Amino acid sequence: MDKNDGINILSGSYAKLALLDKEIELEIGCGKGSFTVELAKRHPERVILAADVMLGRLRKLHKKRKRMELENMEILRVEAGMLVNVLMPARSTARVHVLCPDPWPKAKHKGHRLISSEFIGRLSQILIDGGIFHFATDDVPYFESASNVVECSGLFAASDLSQIADIADVKSDFELMWESTGRTVQ
Repeated sequence: MDKNDGINILSGSYAKLALLDKEIELEIGCGKGSFTVELAKRHPERVILAADVMLGRLRKLHKKRKRMELENMEILRVEAGMLVNVLMPARSTARVHVLCPDPWPKAKHKGHRLISSEFIGRLSQILIDGGIFHFATDDVPYFESASNVVECSGLFAASDLSQIADIADVKSDFELMWESTGRTVQ
């Protein structure tokens, strides 16, 4: 058995996603996949893409997917920038979830943060008309910075939590971890 069995190491275009007759949701930085698994269980009519760069985490998610027989989930080992800038087709995705990404809190590392004007611009291109960008973090300065980037872009309307009401009770592994330490996830 290939040690990457069930985990797609992206090397080509996923343009075929645009041809599917199913709604597509993407979690970037899915970790071990608690959020993604619950999303796939609640919405078997959708294609759920789980993306991360950490192979160990993705292997755990793959085991969960197999055990639960979640046929509507694809696991992708790919860097977020490559995924949204190159591999995801335009107007292909209904919702993108970015939950508790690394905040890169040191001033000298802030350029590594995922949420940037370039990233937000590309997200707006891969989302369908009316698509949803769902972002959450436990890091208040990162939340403020990301909110400012999104607001300045003018590409997304103010958040309406009713648009994610079907998953409002679902938490990622990182959200659960931070909340267990008393941190608030925004």
